[in-house]
Amino acid sequence: MTLDEAATLAARLRAEGRRIVLANGCFDLLHVGHVRYLRAARRLGDVLFVGINSDAAVARLKGPGRPLMPALERAELVASLRDVDHVVVFDDDTADRLVASLKPHVHAKGTDYTAESVPEVATVRAVGGKVAVVGDAKDHSTQGLISRIVERFR
Repeated sequence: MTLDEAATLAARLRAEGRRIVLANGCFDLLHVGHVRYLRAARRLGDVLFVGINSDAAVARLKGPGRPLMPALERAELVASLRDVDHVVVFDDDTADRLVASLKPHVHAKGTDYTAESVPEVATVRAVGGKVAVVGDAKDHSTQGLISRIVERFR
């Protein structure tokens, strides 16, 4: 869905008393760390929105050769997970605009962050939300998978 559609839906859900959680990331090569992160995020509320960085944003954030898959395919994969209710592709390097638009009760980030190091922490607080660090230890990464694949096929 678009950011405007997501914001409208989030406002309606909030008015119905539903607790909204927002998670975000590149999800360039879906792995078990992503699944565990999203599952833990979903437990924090009633509705989980997931923001996925656009192709241009992933290229800026991750560098040459990324993303591996286009945003619409990454969104389709993430949307297919039972813990995910709604997916929004966004073009910014941070999720500040997404947070400001959706006004989640909780903004969930992975364990590679602390509550204070989350880039959107000020925006989350400004909309009355809280930051939660969730998921398993950062033992899985897309870059790690890419490296293992490259090594295997050398």
